[in-house]
Amino acid sequence: MFQFKQFAITQELSAMKVGTDGVLLGAWAPIDHNPFSVLDIGAGTGLIALMLAQRTDAEVIEALEIDADAHAECVENFENSPWNDRLFCFHSSLDDFMDELEDEEYDLIVSNPPYHVEDYFSGDDKRDTARFTASLPFGDLCEAAAVLLSEDGIFCVVIPFSAEEHFIALAAENDLFPMKITRVKGTPTTEIKRSLLAFSRNQTDDFPVDELVIETARHQYTDAYVQLTKDFYLKM
Repeated sequence: MFQFKQFAITQELSAMKVGTDGVLLGAWAPIDHNPFSVLDIGAGTGLIALMLAQRTDAEVIEALEIDADAHAECVENFENSPWNDRLFCFHSSLDDFMDELEDEEYDLIVSNPPYHVEDYFSGDDKRDTARFTASLPFGDLCEAAAVLLSEDGIFCVVIPFSAEEHFIALAAENDLFPMKITRVKGTPTTEIKRSLLAFSRNQTDDFPVDELVIETARHQYTDAYVQLTKDFYLKM
């Protein structure tokens, strides 16, 4: 079990354990528009949805998880949280969820796609592409977000930095445009590893782009990382 300040995560059965990517997305996703409804696509243990339950007053927080074990743990984590009346997890693929939709709209959609379970940079481009497109294709994710997002909604993902340009292009094909980008480095001297991307339906060239460094040395966290995550981690 992973204990946060206001909730705990059971993760014995889930392939996607609590990790920095999920915590970053849950803490970083913009909420200034006061979302009423939230959707977490590929929820795993439910970490990001729980973080957003803590951060917002959203009355509807729903999640999708296709893996049976992860879904069971997500439901357990939701039920054991202080916000169990606002959280619900569907055992469904994104395709099936879309097929059964009526007029659902969400003010905030988040996704930490499942291919982060392993680092897919093998050096073999064909193998890498097959591995990440087989799980939750970027194109499917962008298409779904375009259908599900409310008029003033925000769509957020955490993805490998190497895929940033490709993802932004796919989002644009679905009339979703960047409104905020944060690029994440492990230390000041390492390469950029991840991109946190937020999209809206409004196209603008004037949006914030910044960089977040996690550590200056082993377990020596930067002020920016502490500020972002201190409401969640026990020892921040």
